[in-house]
Amino acid sequence: MEQLIKTVVLGIIQGFTEWLPISSSGHLNIAEKILGMNVPLIFDVILHLATLTVIMLFFRNDVKNILSALIHLDFETEYGNFIPIIVVGTLPTAILGLAFSIFLENVFQDALTLAFAFIVCGTVLYSTRFGEAKTSSISFFAAFTIGIAQGIAVIPGLSRSGLTISLALLLGIEREKAFKFSFLLSIPAVIGAFGLTFYRHFGELTASGLGLVEISAGASAAAVIGYLALKLLWRILSGKKFHVFAFYCWMAGAFILLAFALGVL
Repeated sequence: MEQLIKTVVLGIIQGFTEWLPISSSGHLNIAEKILGMNVPLIFDVILHLATLTVIMLFFRNDVKNILSALIHLDFETEYGNFIPIIVVGTLPTAILGLAFSIFLENVFQDALTLAFAFIVCGTVLYSTRFGEAKTSSISFFAAFTIGIAQGIAVIPGLSRSGLTISLALLLGIEREKAFKFSFLLSIPAVIGAFGLTFYRHFGELTASGLGLVEISAGASAAAVIGYLALKLLWRILSGKKFHVFAFYCWMAGAFILLAFALGVL
């Protein structure tokens, strides 16, 4: 029962922080330390996969229309235009994500690095106060740059949605288009991360003692809370208050630095 409660807690944290620009991986990292859990990486990715279902539901019409355009090789319509820029944005994400998983997976896991990552994330978020919407179109350059940001965000403490939406806003892309592109771009990234991690770490899930009940409960909690968090994010973004998340990230970074100095983390 204790293990079940802890996995549900992790699911709630994942759901709340995955789509808000405050780094779900950073929060899971700290939560697992506090709860005394040593869960395998694949469990975290399963939680990400659960929140991916939220994106598929929230943007179901967009996903359906994009897939339809792909089937008909129609790249001239509004939804068809998403296909090449998603491909361009996914390329740097895949390269950086693969490099991280092979060479740097354990480099950015200590508390001190996590704290600085939160502070950097907050600074990027706050910079969106100075962005000015100029266009609703996304160039290949913008897509590639946003893809780089998504790849870098694999580092715990850096928010994927925070970096991608912030960069889109700073590049002058309208809020609704920035919001939509950020999350549509996340779909192949999450699927790819799950496939790679499942292939490399599947055995660790069994060895961890986590059963189907615990995994299902954590994933369900992540999906439900994630949907509510995504709606909250759009409300805040459309109200031009996206930069307020910077203060939370700065406070999180300061808290982790303090905990590190006191020897708690």
